Amino acid sequence: MKSSRFTLLHRTVLVAALASLAGCGLTPGSGPSRGAILESALGWPNEEAAPAFALIEIDDQTLDTLARRKPPTLRGFFGDRRPSATPTIGVGDSLQITVWEAASGGLFSAGDGGNVTPGARAAPIPEQTVGRDGAITMPYAGRIRAAGRTPQQVEAAIVEKLQGKAVEPQALVNISRNVSNAATVTGEVANGARVPLSPRGDRVLDVIAAAGGYRSPVHETFISLTRGRRTARAPLQALLANPAENVYVRAGDTLTVESRPQTFTVAGATGSNAVIPFDARGVALDEALGKAGGLNDSRADANGLFILRYEPAEIVSEFPNAPRALLSEPQVPVAYHLNMKDPEAFFAARRFAMRDKDIIYVSNAPLAEIGKVVQLIQMVSQPAVQGYAVSRIGN
Repeated sequence: MKSSRFTLLHRTVLVAALASLAGCGLTPGSGPSRGAILESALGWPNEEAAPAFALIEIDDQTLDTLARRKPPTLRGFFGDRRPSATPTIGVGDSLQITVWEAASGGLFSAGDGGNVTPGARAAPIPEQTVGRDGAITMPYAGRIRAAGRTPQQVEAAIVEKLQGKAVEPQALVNISRNVSNAATVTGEVANGARVPLSPRGDRVLDVIAAAGGYRSPVHETFISLTRGRRTARAPLQALLANPAENVYVRAGDTLTVESRPQTFTVAGATGSNAVIPFDARGVALDEALGKAGGLNDSRADANGLFILRYEPAEIVSEFPNAPRALLSEPQVPVAYHLNMKDPEAFFAARRFAMRDKDIIYVSNAPLAEIGKVVQLIQMVSQPAVQGYAVSRIGN
């Protein structure tokens, strides 16, 4: 009886020692425990210190708040208004000008022995490039403003200047080299170039096709449209799936085609720790966990699932429990927490959209840490036990 009590006492002390060792961080691990993450988010043990990040529970209110943050769209940012059907002339454009006179013997047509003969005569003018002052030089008419005008307006200005000098003059102006009414295409395209825009109006995919098309895979391709000081980016898949996103391009726009593989990182007690790519159209949390092999049955703390990312301060400010001290920065570190022991968590995981460069972390269960200590003690004590057994056999 005394021996059994002694053994029970030793077992109790051993369990307490194991729990102490597991809790003090002396055992190897793949990351912090759920308790350590909660303490860091709450500022423990120094409650006066600012929290390192915001801890947000994934519930209906959180999911509704995140759903209101729509992904950037070209149409939503710039609209889709068709440009003018008649483009204006700009600095650097080259103009081909032809002048007609009603009869020979005028300024631009040679007569027959000094006589005026009937019949219209045409005279091509050497190609004119619109200078920095926005004007071109026209013989017998001087400098004529062209920038900001349509070809028809320049024709009328030339005729007005030649009245009384030429024989019933008429003029025809064509834009032979269009520099100002063009868009620039760069990045992952076959031929980066300045693409002239047609009077009918060109959309984003039209301009990219004129530059030779994109080279990167569709699911990794993003298109940035810069207009003035504003830039918006959208996945190519969004333009292909929704024609309304294929907006009209304006003169001076810059289109940048980028190859940006979307990935998330998985760490901790999951089936696989890896950087996992996903489609540009997005992936939900439940799908992301499936790609990672799910939670590890022998190690995972089902109440220790966290998604780590940076969120804009205006989004975090809508969460009621977000620390106000963190909102002074434009980007706030956030740890979203989901208790996978709750059956409703699977429906929440279906609604939670993963984003590029997110981190999924699953902490180890407390008993898994104790198991590590047991294995460590067994590894250390096994040689002594075997030696004792051998000595007993020898005796």
